[in-house]
Amino acid sequence: MSSSTWGVLAAIVVAAVFLLAAVTKLARPASWRAQAADLRVPAPMAAVVPYVEAVIGALLLVQFQRQFVAWCAVVVLVSFTGLLAVRLAQGERPPCACFGSWSAQPIGARSIVRNVAFISVAAAAALL
Repeated sequence: MSSSTWGVLAAIVVAAVFLLAAVTKLARPASWRAQAADLRVPAPMAAVVPYVEAVIGALLLVQFQRQFVAWCAVVVLVSFTGLLAVRLAQGERPPCACFGSWSAQPIGARSIVRNVAFISVAAAAALL
């Protein structure tokens, strides 16, 4: 397989992750807002997160400006991962909320490792 094919496949994987994250948050907005508040995400930012995820996921799925949008995904994932790392460093372990109500487990090292894997796949979508 060519490297660009790997880039397309990586983009589809990231698209699925972002779309799942968006749909689970939008399906239960009150739950998402409560989980975001537990993570201390400002309410105005929490309100737009699912829509940003949906747009990035949709654009990656249809391969529109794949490399640019994949870099946007990397930025979002690095930001989320940084937030989780800060909360862990502060001794806090609220539910992840990464996948809405599907993310009831407290954040931990596993959350960071999972996100680093997602960042790697998004980087592959951007670079290949």
